[in-house]
Amino acid sequence: MQISSKILDTAVEQLSSLPGIGRRTALRLALHLLQRNELEIHDFAQAIIDLKLKVLHCNTCGNLADQKTCEICLNPNRNSKIVCVVEDIRDIIAIEATGAFKGKYHVLGGVISPMDGIGPNELNIEPLIIRVKNKEIDEIIFALSPTMEGDTTNFYLFKKLKDYTALITTLSRGVSVGAELHYADELSLGRSISQRQKYDQ
Repeated sequence: MQISSKILDTAVEQLSSLPGIGRRTALRLALHLLQRNELEIHDFAQAIIDLKLKVLHCNTCGNLADQKTCEICLNPNRNSKIVCVVEDIRDIIAIEATGAFKGKYHVLGGVISPMDGIGPNELNIEPLIIRVKNKEIDEIIFALSPTMEGDTTNFYLFKKLKDYTALITTLSRGVSVGAELHYADELSLGRSISQRQKYDQ
C-alpha cells in the first residue's frame, strides 16, 4: 500500500502496531484523524500520553488507578476480607460487570507459563502472601482462566497459602474449560462467582 505522505505513513505504521489493527484499518483511522480539528487532536494525543505516564498500579492490589490506591480498595462498602485473585485488569472489568462480587481484588499481572518464560517471580504473588500472613484476608477466590496455565498458577498459589487460615475457593465451572475469563458472558461469570466452591487440588 503506497502512501504519498511520509508523515501519514508513519502514523499508519504506529496505528497498525496496535493489536487487531491492520494497515488498511490504520489508514482509515489516520485519515479520520486528519479531518478532526487541532483541539480534538491535541486532546486525543494528550489522553494517550496521560495513559502511559499517569496511570498507576494500586499499591494494595495491583489494579490500575489514577492514584496510589485504587477506588475499589478505598471503597469502605467493599468486603476487604474476601479477595478475588485475577490475572489482569480485563478480568476485574468482567467480574465488576456481573455485579455479583462485593469484595476486593488482587491482580497477578499474568499466569505462570514456562513456555513464555513467566515464572512465579515475574508475577505479583508476594504481596498476596503477605496479606494472608498478616490475617487481613478470610477468603481467597481463585478467579483465573480455566486454562492449563491458570490451573498451574492456582496450584502454585494453593501450595503457598494452604498453611494459613484463609479459606481458598475457586469459581464453579460455569466458565468453559480452556476459555479466558474476560471473554465469559456476564451471567455465567456471575453464577461462577456466586456458586464458588472450596479449592481442591
